Amino acid sequence: MSQLRALSVDQQVALLFVLLFGLLLLATAAAIFLVLRWAQAGDAEDSDRAVRLKRELRAVWVGAMVFWLAWISGPVGATLAFAVISFLALREFITLAHTRRSDHRSLILAFFIVLPLQYLLVGARSFDLFSVFIPVYVFLAIPVISALAGDPERFLERNAKIQWGIMVCVYGLSHAPALLLLQFPGYEGRGAFLVFFLVVVATVAQMAQEAASRRLRRRPVARQIDRSFSYRAWAIGAVTAGLVGALLYWITPFKAPQALAMGFIAAGAGTFGEFVMKALKKDAGVRWWGNQSSVTGAVGLLDRVAPLCFAAPVFFHSVRWYFQVKA
Repeated sequence: MSQLRALSVDQQVALLFVLLFGLLLLATAAAIFLVLRWAQAGDAEDSDRAVRLKRELRAVWVGAMVFWLAWISGPVGATLAFAVISFLALREFITLAHTRRSDHRSLILAFFIVLPLQYLLVGARSFDLFSVFIPVYVFLAIPVISALAGDPERFLERNAKIQWGIMVCVYGLSHAPALLLLQFPGYEGRGAFLVFFLVVVATVAQMAQEAASRRLRRRPVARQIDRSFSYRAWAIGAVTAGLVGALLYWITPFKAPQALAMGFIAAGAGTFGEFVMKALKKDAGVRWWGNQSSVTGAVGLLDRVAPLCFAAPVFFHSVRWYFQVKA
């Protein structure tokens, strides 16, 4: 591990991407073998599994390419990339939310003023202001603008949905590129590894929780929202992600026990966030964001980034608080 830490930033990045894309190539080869095997069986259930596997694998490849492009484009490029993802995720959320014509001014404020300003504050490293800009100023401004439109019908519900969409899709996700700009002594220029660490532990937690929920005797916490979610499956997912985080401590400024704790915190928040988003999907009457039957034109991006929207702010502020990182 000391030898790995002694490598230059470029060498560490090269090693990271060799491992990442190497594992993806192996996973793709295994997936092709499984899909061919299922195709020969001709079973309808196997056909559905093949479609899901190809969709998940495509999403992983897209995520890896986005991470790579964000790295080579630097902090500015990464911030812009996450801003675009926030825009598309917010569009998906609002498309499935109930709004009225009188909400148009609030939506224009959300998409074209709040979102760019939030990411501008990230790029300027104004961490104190960017932490309170949306929860304080925007959350007070949205209902004022909505009230000025003169439409009291379902006023509280409409504004709560817009505020919640901004909170998840803009505020939560904007903390991911903010990790690139944290300045740890002796860790300059390696902020992308924190983003990679966050994405890995959040993904591992999802996979471990899903695998555990299939094998364990199900005791769902909220059967009407998700029959597979249980405290035991959540704990297994979070602990597994924490252990993976401990193995990745060499790419972070953390020691192994610290990486274990930070991985557990981020993964636990991410899986709880995914559970919350499932409740919102149940309320909207869709199976996933971008459900084809909803005829929204959305692409299901929010399903992919929902855990990150919850994990990123918790992880960011935990790191800043524990290590006393200054802006």
